[in-house]
Amino acid sequence: MRKIGITTTVPVEILLAANCKVIDLNNVFISGDSYSEDIERAERDGFPKSSCAWIKGIYGACLRCGISEIVGVQEGDCSNTGALLEVLKTRGIKVYHFSYPASHNVSDITIEMNKFMKAFNVSLEQTEAVRTSLSTIRKYAKAIDELTYIDNKATGFENHISQVTLSDFDGNPQKCGQLLEAKISEISKRQPRKQLLRLGYIGVPPMICDVFEYAERFNACFVYNEVQREFSFPRAAQAKDIYEQYYDYTYPYDLNFRLLEIKKQIRQRRLDGIIHYTQSFCHRAIQDIVIKQELDIPVFTIEGDKSNCLDSRTKLRLEAFLDMLVDLRGLKQ
Repeated sequence: MRKIGITTTVPVEILLAANCKVIDLNNVFISGDSYSEDIERAERDGFPKSSCAWIKGIYGACLRCGISEIVGVQEGDCSNTGALLEVLKTRGIKVYHFSYPASHNVSDITIEMNKFMKAFNVSLEQTEAVRTSLSTIRKYAKAIDELTYIDNKATGFENHISQVTLSDFDGNPQKCGQLLEAKISEISKRQPRKQLLRLGYIGVPPMICDVFEYAERFNACFVYNEVQREFSFPRAAQAKDIYEQYYDYTYPYDLNFRLLEIKKQIRQRRLDGIIHYTQSFCHRAIQDIVIKQELDIPVFTIEGDKSNCLDSRTKLRLEAFLDMLVDLRGLKQ
C-alpha cells in the first residue's frame, strides 16, 4: 500500500480512496520516543531555533519514517508549511499541495477538492463511498465526546486522543474503529467523575499533553477540545457531500468562523473557563488578543515551545487560574 504523510488534516477520504496509508506526521512526532531527536535533526539540518517546534518535528518525523510523498497545506494552516515543503523537496520527497481557500465559499472549496481528487486519480463517487464508510468511526469519536461532557466519564486526555487520531485513522481505519469501540465499552462502565470545574481547551493540539492530567489534580476537567474535535468532523453526518463537510470545518478558516462554534460549545458544555494553547513563533498566537475580547468567560493562555511537559512557572499560573475560577463561580472545594 502506498504510504503518504500529511502535515495537518486534509481530505483523508480522497487519499484512502486512492488506496494510500495516511500518516499524520504531527501524531508520529508528538507520540514517539524520538520526539526530541526529531527536533534536533531539523536544527542540525539548518532549521532556526526561532522556528516552530511542530514544523521541526514534522520534518524530523518525515525523514525518520522514510516518507517519500507528503501532502502539505499552504493556505489555512501554518504559515511556515510552504518553506518546509521546499526543504523536503530537496530531500527527494514528492510534494502535493492542498489549500483551504481564505474566501471560505463552497465553490472555491469545490475547486480545490476536485484538483486534489484529480491529483490522486479518484472520482467523487469513490470519495463519497469512503466518506460513508468512515461515518461509523466518526460516530465512535462523537460518542466518546458525549461520554466526556454529558456523562462525565471520559477524561480530557481520552477525549483528546480519540478525536485527534481521526486525522489519519492511525493509518488503518478498521483497526482504529475497533479500538474506539472498545474504548467506549471501557469508559461506559465507569462511575461519573465529580470535578467541580468544567474547562475548554482551544487552539492547536498541545505539545504539553500533561496539561490534561495536571488540571485534574485541582478538581477540574476538560470537557471540550476545540481543534481536536474539528479533526473528527463531528458534523459530517449533516453534510450533504464532501464539499460541504470541509466547508464546515472551522480550523483552517477565519477566527470569527471558529469563534461561532467555540461560543456555541461554551454554552452547551457549561464551561467555567478556557485554556488557550499557543505555539511559540506561530502566527495564530496573535489571535489570543481577539479571543480574550470575544469570549465572555475567563481565558488562560499557555505558550508552548519545545518541551512536552508543563514547566514549574506554568503549573503555578494554571493553579492560580483554577483557584480564581473556583472563587469566581462561588464553588466550594
